Amino acid sequence: MEIDGRDFMNSPPMKTVRFGGSVAETLAKHKQGDSGDYELLKHQLADPEIKDAQIINWLQEFRSCVTQLTKDHEQLIYTVLRLPWVGRSQAVVEEYMAFLSNLVSAQTVYLCACLKMVVSHFTPKRVTICEGGVDISDSDDEDENLPRNFDQCHQALQLITKYVPSTSRFLIPILQENFPFVQKSSRTLECYVHNLLRVTVYIPSIRRDVLEVIIGKMLKLDDEDMSSDHPSRTAVMAHPVAERLDTLMSVLLAYIKDVCHVNGSFHAEKSKELYRELLSVFDKLILPTHASCHVQYTLFYLCSFRLALAEAFLDHLWKILQNPSQASVLRQAAAGYMGSFLARAKFIPVLTVRACLDLLLSWIHRYIDSQDSSGKQAYCDVSLHGPFYTACQAVFYTLIFRHGAILGGNMKKGLEYLQSLNLERVVMCQLNPLKVCLPTVTSMFAAITRKYQVVFCYTIIERNNRHILPVVRSSAGGDCVTTNTNPLDSFFPFDPYLLKRSGQLIEPLYQVWEELADTELPATKTGQQGSRDDEDDFLCGEPAQAEGIVGMTPSSYDSNLRSPSSVGSPPIAFQRPF
Repeated sequence: MEIDGRDFMNSPPMKTVRFGGSVAETLAKHKQGDSGDYELLKHQLADPEIKDAQIINWLQEFRSCVTQLTKDHEQLIYTVLRLPWVGRSQAVVEEYMAFLSNLVSAQTVYLCACLKMVVSHFTPKRVTICEGGVDISDSDDEDENLPRNFDQCHQALQLITKYVPSTSRFLIPILQENFPFVQKSSRTLECYVHNLLRVTVYIPSIRRDVLEVIIGKMLKLDDEDMSSDHPSRTAVMAHPVAERLDTLMSVLLAYIKDVCHVNGSFHAEKSKELYRELLSVFDKLILPTHASCHVQYTLFYLCSFRLALAEAFLDHLWKILQNPSQASVLRQAAAGYMGSFLARAKFIPVLTVRACLDLLLSWIHRYIDSQDSSGKQAYCDVSLHGPFYTACQAVFYTLIFRHGAILGGNMKKGLEYLQSLNLERVVMCQLNPLKVCLPTVTSMFAAITRKYQVVFCYTIIERNNRHILPVVRSSAGGDCVTTNTNPLDSFFPFDPYLLKRSGQLIEPLYQVWEELADTELPATKTGQQGSRDDEDDFLCGEPAQAEGIVGMTPSSYDSNLRSPSSVGSPPIAFQRPF
């Protein structure tokens, strides 16, 4: 068929070279104990040089006797399922689709095998590359036919779903098992995740489970990336793990946008459905994961579409925080998310910030009341009062970032509001929250509240510092003095977003740290206010490092991370709209 200049090449019917009898005859002989032609058939089907005409003829014969292809012939069927049909001529693809439809209709025992075969084509095919005389197997990331191949796979999967409505029950474990190792190339991971999300368009019942599979893998990448020491945003993007995570975040954020918008307009119902499913995955996977850096921004981005979504998320976090039946670690994580979200999300208006502060302070004051009325001497104990301390830190952190907006509209009313929060009672209570909050949060909060004469914290801070017992540790560079500056083991989930390509969607929504005026700054070491145009200085901790405090660790995970400032590249061409 591939040699030009031969008249017979274009003359029907197509002639193919084959050995043995027809499929029906071969099955009959096999049933009688003669397996010669049967083995020959499997051998011919496995020929890597098999031609289109041969594939079509074989498939037509298999379709004619599909009712005979019981589980006894599974090895033969597995050979047929390995036929290279994706990317072949349209005639081969159509014939293969028809075969799959007949097979799963007549022999549902092969459903999972068919699903595994289709899903195996969700990534670029493997090719062997010779490097330095050594054969290396890798994915063919540059295949120009990927969009067409993926379209054919989804067409096949839709056909199977049409003939076997229960397909969705069996599909999720297969999608989980076939997920590429996170060490695979960015393109391989991107293709697979993109295809998984495409499946949810025509099988919406599995979307929540698909999101769980994808986010679970992304959290592993996020954790692996966080464990690497990256001194700057540029270095992060040079790291292959960060590059993979950035790629997957770009795909997932694009999907979220596509689902929530129809013809460019926001669709409330579709957005609510996606929010509920994403929130379910958040509760199960993201919230219990300590110090993840980027994956949680999926909800951050979704909530930016409408204030109602952001308020629903805050309400959800609030319910977890105040629920005593929840595990303490989850309540503390919810408080961290609440404070970080209020501080960093530009799209949350001052009214919502104030409403959340009212809720948090009301709960904090009731907690102090319960300690005062217990008749027992209250004292600073993180293990007993963890949710209380993280709630206090959430309030302090929110006020550090949003006090300007609260006071900006009307200074007099803004100050009256801050006075009404009765922060002095919180700071002065016997539980002593300033002692366990991160030092930078404490220092910045003290500077701001002193400037506006809302509460004076320095007497308590100095007293707390006198009671801190430093630990001397020896190292190659000599002895150093350190203290436990994060007894809550707290982190701010919406610390600066460091991934370049996906960061272009987050940056316009994100409140970076704005340098305080000199009159607001606490005492600093000389020379520590360097020029850092694109750093989130609040997270660097240097402005807040007073002489009397050692070993200060202001950021929740790294003291040198930079805020996002550059934009990433657009999605690659093969991605189809969801």
